[in-house]
Amino acid sequence: MGSHQLVMASPHTELTHSAIAVPDRFAADTANAIFAKGGNAVDAAVAVAFSLAVTYPEAGNIGGGGFMTLYYKGKPYFLDYRERAPLKATRDMFVDEHGKVLPPDNPRSSVVGHRAVGVPGTVAGMWEAQRRFGRLKWQAVVEPAIGYAEAGFRVEERLATLAVNENKAHFEGKTDFSQYFGNLKSGELFKQPELAAVLKRIAKHGAAGFYTGRTAQLIAEDMAEHDGLISEADLKEYKAVWRKPIVATWNGFQVITAPPPSSGGIALVQLLKMKEARQADFQGVAVNSPQYIHLIAEIEKRVFADRAQYMGDPDYLKVPVQQLLDEKYIAGRAAEVNPSGLSDTASIKAGLNVTFPEKPETTHYSVIDKWGNAVSNTYSLNGFFGSGVVASKTGFLLNDVMDDFSALAGVPNQLGVVGNDSNSIAPDKRPLSSMSPSIFLKDGKVALVIGTPGGSRIFTSIFQVLSNLYDYKIPLKDSVGMMRFQHQLLPANTIFWEPYSPITGQLAKDLEAKGYNLVNQGFNGDIQAIRVDGRTPEPVADPRGRGVTMLIK
Repeated sequence: MGSHQLVMASPHTELTHSAIAVPDRFAADTANAIFAKGGNAVDAAVAVAFSLAVTYPEAGNIGGGGFMTLYYKGKPYFLDYRERAPLKATRDMFVDEHGKVLPPDNPRSSVVGHRAVGVPGTVAGMWEAQRRFGRLKWQAVVEPAIGYAEAGFRVEERLATLAVNENKAHFEGKTDFSQYFGNLKSGELFKQPELAAVLKRIAKHGAAGFYTGRTAQLIAEDMAEHDGLISEADLKEYKAVWRKPIVATWNGFQVITAPPPSSGGIALVQLLKMKEARQADFQGVAVNSPQYIHLIAEIEKRVFADRAQYMGDPDYLKVPVQQLLDEKYIAGRAAEVNPSGLSDTASIKAGLNVTFPEKPETTHYSVIDKWGNAVSNTYSLNGFFGSGVVASKTGFLLNDVMDDFSALAGVPNQLGVVGNDSNSIAPDKRPLSSMSPSIFLKDGKVALVIGTPGGSRIFTSIFQVLSNLYDYKIPLKDSVGMMRFQHQLLPANTIFWEPYSPITGQLAKDLEAKGYNLVNQGFNGDIQAIRVDGRTPEPVADPRGRGVTMLIK
């Protein structure tokens, strides 16, 4: 936002340590090795991305895409490397002759198989970030991933369970998923020679080693053979985009977060500022009490209405960013909150009956170096293991991001979700996302690096941790570990709870007495955060996941 001027940090700001909060121990070891070589936060972040593509295949990837928020030498940056629809994509490509959205078991659906795949952005994004801000040679940041692919790594129990018990049947007979990941066993050494060969081409040739040459040819041939849409031209034309980050002020902090095509940054700022505007309602209200949950639900109703109505790919749609973040506009929205009862869903006009489908199985990590540079990175295959497609002889999974578009405007998809024109399919277009990698500054220095997977629950999860931490002064570790919940306008008067910390007992009874329906959302988030208060970073990994933190000298 143009009205918010950043306070620039001194280039000599130094911390006692670099710090990471990452999704698995292999990524932590990778970051440690990169810092030992003299790398900075960007080098470490890029190396972690490639490592996770090998050791965290359910969400880590080179076949997907994402967003990176950076603070480098006192300046904010945002990199959009979200996947794009193929050039041959059409608006109604997932609709049958009867005007109905194709079900997931259809080989031409948006959920499983080759047609579900968008043009991957991760390699282009990592190349752009490291080339612009990294200190090490490119080969050095890809090397650890090659090691894990070639020499192998010990499979963690959660990965084996996810692949074999929870997802194998989903892809069986439709893709080659089982051939690569269907027999993973906890504790066994898993080697991926085909993936190692792809990574070596990337190490040698940079992004060109993925988007042109042998790898691009293998992807395009596999697509042509299986009714997929991605061509060598799609890959060659893909570009990651530097965008102006959302910058706002809140509670004495400067917030740097994701702009469109993410809805998350705008939504996060709206949540923070609307709660601030209703501060009097929260006086004496305990965090996660029935009244607290009601007040947050009232705020979230307005935010989700705006999200549905106005958000999309800014290259295809004029997103009214300034207006949505305008102080008077937010104050007006906050004034609509009903502190004593449930606002009628039908009266909340902007975005009525419109939400976007978006899968929660993403991954996030946070990095800060001893020079005060920070990276908040969220990337994804969309669903766990993406489309289930491993392009022949490449060894890596491809995304199912086409399912993030609205398959048919105004008509419910197989999940009962109604889509909007602003997120319809178009060639080269990026689908809307909620990914919200964020960095908070205090006096021009990094105070917090934070993000999470979770689909449309991403920005509400980050918001709740921020409220716990800064409004209620709860320590970061406890703030991250506390219960989280969600209300998203539709279904009406529904509070979603997480399996990790379900809403039960008296709390459930009290909320039901207020008129809320309680529903298990079926998944947990995985916040990775680093707080800096003074000169020593404090990294925290969500107890819901298998994340690892490290302080590095």
